[in-house]
Amino acid sequence: MFIAVIRTVILYTSILAAVRLMGKRQISELQTSELVVTMLISDIASIAVENTSKPLLGGLIPMTVLVVCEIMISAVMIKSPFLRKLISGSPIVVIDKGKVVQHELKRLRMSVDELSESLRQQDVFSLDEVMYAIVETNGQMSIMKKPECDTPKISDLKLTPAAGGIETVVISDGSISDFGVRLCGTTKEKVQRIVRKKNFDIKDVFIMTMNEQGQYTIVKRSEKL
Repeated sequence: MFIAVIRTVILYTSILAAVRLMGKRQISELQTSELVVTMLISDIASIAVENTSKPLLGGLIPMTVLVVCEIMISAVMIKSPFLRKLISGSPIVVIDKGKVVQHELKRLRMSVDELSESLRQQDVFSLDEVMYAIVETNGQMSIMKKPECDTPKISDLKLTPAAGGIETVVISDGSISDFGVRLCGTTKEKVQRIVRKKNFDIKDVFIMTMNEQGQYTIVKRSEKL
């Protein structure tokens, strides 16, 4: 039993490392090669966990080979458009200038109901609103609305928005975030001064957000927590 637990922990750590090496993507954003590698790794890991009679290296070595192959293929695909097209395919236009391209739908084996569902997920509930719809290589759909149906931009309304910059979390549950501090262009010392000015201690702050203009919001930790 103890050996099975150790093997599971080692494989779990190895899979986490493999996923980090292959890059940060959600399941729905995986390219074809990445999806295949992910499925194979999960199968290999499950066999290695269940079959404790076989050496652990029998699972780790194939996983390592798969990850190395995926990294190498990804690097080559960046340099080779032909290989990228061969493995990942090309985007396919299913609505062109407001007209549904029926032969492309058949090629994708996509029904009209599936097309409508994909459009609704993009907050489009009428085909008449769409100028272009493109199925990307990861299966997601990108759309461009007709000008008269599109949401107007601030520049279209001739308005000048207040410049606040990006807002990010600089304190999370009593800990200062190095990433957040760096992202909004401030320093830990400045954050600490602001908190002290409010007569708080860092550990008393549940959330503190700040933008590039120095504007901030502080949420004090609840006493119940």
